[in-house]
Amino acid sequence: MIKKSLSIVVAALLSLGLSVSISSVKAAEFISIGTGGPTGVYFVVGNSVCRMVHKEAAEGRKEGRKHGLRCAAPSTGGSNYNIGQIKEGELQFGVAQSDWQYHAFNGSSKWEGNQFDDLRAVFSVHPEPFQLIAGKDSGINSWSDLAGKVVNVGNPGSGQRGTMEVLMNAHGTSMDDFKQATELTSSEQVNALCDGKVDAIGYTVGVPNGAIGQAIDGCGAHFVNLDSDVEAALVNDNPFYAFASIPAGQFYKSQKADATTFGVMATFVSSASVSDDVVYEVVRAVFENLDDFKKLHPAFANLNPADMITNGLSAPLHAGAVKYYKEMGWM
Repeated sequence: MIKKSLSIVVAALLSLGLSVSISSVKAAEFISIGTGGPTGVYFVVGNSVCRMVHKEAAEGRKEGRKHGLRCAAPSTGGSNYNIGQIKEGELQFGVAQSDWQYHAFNGSSKWEGNQFDDLRAVFSVHPEPFQLIAGKDSGINSWSDLAGKVVNVGNPGSGQRGTMEVLMNAHGTSMDDFKQATELTSSEQVNALCDGKVDAIGYTVGVPNGAIGQAIDGCGAHFVNLDSDVEAALVNDNPFYAFASIPAGQFYKSQKADATTFGVMATFVSSASVSDDVVYEVVRAVFENLDDFKKLHPAFANLNPADMITNGLSAPLHAGAVKYYKEMGWM
């Protein structure tokens, strides 16, 4: 039984492209990072962090960190799912929208009565505007035009579903106002939009995004501006929101006009129960290789440490992260 279990572990490590010895397998500690849909930036964030952790690993090489960490970042249901699984101890880290980090730590919104006061911020990543996208022949050019249409509100547990519900509440819109409210995931909704099965979708994601490019450039979809007094009130009343602009033609060649919307930050979170040493090594791996990290997705191009250790972080910083930031003189 012991030999069989060890073989499974070795096979798992080899599947990650890592050369291992029996001694390194015994010392290895496995960490899991919750991400999002496989076409979204959250999935890239989690796997980019793992890539930096593995790059730093000294096992099998003469130089590097003998931290013993092995990392996986599977596709998951998104922000609230990730935070919930961190709370249950099933994940050690996760990517989450800054608003859901705030609500989980403070026990508000969907987290009322289920406060996660052991939630810890690690760093923030890229801005994430909420993008409302309508199909080519949908006739949708404003929020009010969604009435009587087939609208994908997002899968339960995802950050985009949460933001859609926040918007619906602010606008006084109910599910009954739509012809149909679908619950497709981020990886399913663009094909449904392009196939005419839904009239509009909402997506909280970094810019640019390949799936949105498919919708805008591939099947004639367009952004719907979210710049009314309703959105202005949300931005004014909530520290985790900010307005964002998507310039015409800069990211999507078929986009004819600038789009205005609002959004959050993508944040990397953990739990106070995850050891300081583990968090320190993960943070160190990312920031010591930040130039390489930034090359892994266009949304990361403007990342800088000063913003990453402050923006969108409403839960306390994890002590392991603070240790590294102080060593670097950033705190």
